[in-house]
Parts: sequence; structure tokens; C-alpha cells
Amino acid sequence: MALFAWIMMGLALWHFTVFVPDRFLGGIVGAFLAALVGAVITGYAFSGFQLPSRDDTDLMTVLEAIPGTLIALGLVYAIGAARERNNPAAA
Repeated sequence: MALFAWIMMGLALWHFTVFVPDRFLGGIVGAFLAALVGAVITGYAFSGFQLPSRDDTDLMTVLEAIPGTLIALGLVYAIGAARERNNPAAA
């Protein structure tokens, strides 16, 4: 259940990328994948590298995915913006 909660939080935060210029590495699909992977990695790390059981899943479990999602989205955006800056003809 915790994995589902982390993925849903990553997906929820990914929806806000519509308000940012599309400079993500891989476009909106790259941002989607980065949000999900970042959410799962940090959620898994915060839980001690083990999946919490269904009874151990609470609001804090969901909130653990936020930092990883934001970091991953920022990283993918920075890489995409740098590539666009270095090669403006490809954009």
C-alpha cells in the first residue's frame, strides 16, 4: 500500500509541471517518469529500505515521497534546460 501511496503522490505533483515551460529531459514523459522514480526512491529510503505493511501506512508515508519527486523533477528540468541552452537548434 505504501508503494501505491508514493506513486500517487509523485503523480499528483507531476500534474503541476503543466505550469512550467517544457524543458524537461524527455519532455512531459521524462518528467512523469522522473516524478514516479523520485517518489518511490525517497519513500523507500525514508522507510528504512523496506516496504511498510498496509497497517503501517499513514499520512507520513504519503508525505515521504514529496522531496524525492521535487528533486527528481528539478534535476530532469535542469538537464533538459542545459541541453536546450547548449543546442538551441535541436529545441
